[in-house]
Amino acid sequence: MAVAVVSGASGGIGSAIARRLADNGMRVVVGYNSAQGKAEQVVAELAGDGHSTAAMPMGDSVALAAIADDVAAQHGHVDVLVNCAGATEPVPHDDLDALTDELIDRIFATNWRGPFATIRAFRPLLDAAPAPVIVNISSVAAVTGQGSNVAYCASKAALDSMTRSLARALGPRLRIVSVSPGWVLGEYAAQMPAEMLDVQRNATPLGRLATAADVAAAVSAVVHDLPFTTGTTISVDGGRPLGLS
Repeated sequence: MAVAVVSGASGGIGSAIARRLADNGMRVVVGYNSAQGKAEQVVAELAGDGHSTAAMPMGDSVALAAIADDVAAQHGHVDVLVNCAGATEPVPHDDLDALTDELIDRIFATNWRGPFATIRAFRPLLDAAPAPVIVNISSVAAVTGQGSNVAYCASKAALDSMTRSLARALGPRLRIVSVSPGWVLGEYAAQMPAEMLDVQRNATPLGRLATAADVAAAVSAVVHDLPFTTGTTISVDGGRPLGLS
């Protein structure tokens, strides 16, 4: 049976991706950082059987390699790796002092170094699959430079660059694609003022914000319906950059 590993799968977007892949008949390893209880709840709700949880702290390359060893012992291969774990905090772009070195390092450790370390750790398992795919969950902020803070935007741009670099370096054996949402209705958006979300919605040509299910559908399409797509970014933003003034 096909196996998928999804980091950050205890959160809204990650759990939606895990559900979609399970609905597609895959066994899913639900990765989490600290929310073990949420991850176990996600597993309990997945269609099919053989699913499991795994602690996947993006800042700990040794732990990620150990998880890859555990997955190897259990499954022997990985068909799909989704790097969904992410970190950010809202900081005004013009407040340079508030964007501390510690926050910058945490964002890049989670949003770039962690996905790279995960790919490095799981590459042998991906190579053991017949048609392996890596999907990196990015953000429209990588292109627009508008996001929760400057480091977040830069980290997602770096993630997209890694997608292109590794698609070239690891092809044709591996396909690697970035899926890039705009604003997604979920845990982070719920912290924002309703008025700000209305501004974003009204500036989006398709007239609404994305849902976690929209992102999951894009990941499913990359895995199952786009076999000749690699090294590129697929936007799930309703055309939001077109509404930028």
